[in-house]
This record gives sequence, structure tokens and C-alpha cells, in this order.
Amino acid sequence: MSRRIVYWVSTGIVAVMLLGSLSYLTGSDEVVAGFSKAGYPQYLRIILGIVKPVAAVVLIMPAVPLLKEWAYAGVTFALIMAAISGYTVGEMWLLPLGILLLVGVSYLTRPANRRLSLAPAGA
Repeated sequence: MSRRIVYWVSTGIVAVMLLGSLSYLTGSDEVVAGFSKAGYPQYLRIILGIVKPVAAVVLIMPAVPLLKEWAYAGVTFALIMAAISGYTVGEMWLLPLGILLLVGVSYLTRPANRRLSLAPAGA
């Protein structure tokens, strides 16, 4: 029972953090300045503002294990790059690593029905 609680708490926190990326779409001065300071084009802000909330929804949805694998992989990649980018420009870089830790906890504690089965069909 506690494993299930750990899964839902970690996944819930990750999902809320990813949904916060919707703010990338508002074009607020702070977000635009952050992407500019890191040297990223503004279209990356729009792309991340769309795909990160989509990943949050996929992580919460039941079933769709293949999409979940892709969502976990994409979120992991995005958070690693955010930490590297933040460290490089002297900005916040520990928060992405903390969220990455929660992504790892969510991934490792997910129930069997949310895992991709590697068994061949009909086995």
C-alpha cells in the first residue's frame, strides 16, 4: 500500500510541476527573459509549453504504457537539460534535479498496469 502512495504522491507533484509549464505559453517577461538569457529560441518555449503539460496528463492517465515510457523519457531529458542550462547561466539548477528525482521515484514505483510489458504477444 505504501508503494502506491509513494507513486501517486511523486507522480502528482511531477504532474503539477509539468502543468506549470503552461506559463511558457503566456509570453510573460520573466519566462521570455529566462529563455533569452540561456540563448534558446522562443519557439522552444512554445514547444515545451505544449509538450510538458501533455506529458503530465499522460503520466496521470491509466493504461497507455508505451506513451508513459515516452513521457518519462522526454521529461527526464528536459529536466537534465534544464539543470545543465541553469547551471551554465548561473540560474536555478537544483530544482530540475529535485523534480528529476521525483520522476525517478514515480518511474520506479509505478504499478504493474502502468508498465510496458516486454513479453512477446501471445506469450
